[in-house]
Amino acid sequence: MLEITPIQLSMPFRLGSVNCYLLNTDNGFFLIDTSSSNNRDELERVLQRAGCEPGQLKMIILTHGDFDHSGNAAYLRKKFDAKTAMHKDDLGMVKDGNMFSSRQKGNNIFTRKLIPLLIGFGESERFEPDIYLEDGDNLSQFGIKAKVLSIPGHSQGSIGILTNAGDLFCGDLFESTKDPGLNSLMDDPTAAGLSVQKIKSLDVGTVYPGHGTPFQMEKF
Repeated sequence: MLEITPIQLSMPFRLGSVNCYLLNTDNGFFLIDTSSSNNRDELERVLQRAGCEPGQLKMIILTHGDFDHSGNAAYLRKKFDAKTAMHKDDLGMVKDGNMFSSRQKGNNIFTRKLIPLLIGFGESERFEPDIYLEDGDNLSQFGIKAKVLSIPGHSQGSIGILTNAGDLFCGDLFESTKDPGLNSLMDDPTAAGLSVQKIKSLDVGTVYPGHGTPFQMEKF
């Protein structure tokens, strides 16, 4: 059994919304991405309504390290006693609060210091993951029938989670706030293009993006 609950939460400064996805499996709950710290209370209420209580959340999987996807990971790990997992290439984002650590653009002292202050990704939000995920990793060892896809482009450490049923959680490689397409914020377009081709070669049904609504891969 796999039950997917999309969770759409607002971002700070009216920057739109971001998606998290709660997966209810026979082996417990898994949360893909955690949104930003400004909507922590709302996220907790959604988890509670879904029946996800402390001790039942097995793993928090981050598709990448950006604050709007990782902002509640440290808090939820402690409260729910859950493991956190992500790709090592985005470690600097969550460990140091440097949202440009795995990017080619914007990595200067001004952006490294100012961005965390503006977005609320302070010391209490920072952490080191319990598990590092690599391309091709089989997640069945943790209780979910899915595998990890390395899909850089938005950030070097961006990953997707592809279930055995063909559901793809793609982080910020794709978005569908209007029509399905590449995310408008792409650090490495060449890498993003290769990631798209990689996904097209796989048996993907429904795509669950970090921003916007789910869509069928055939509509991309």
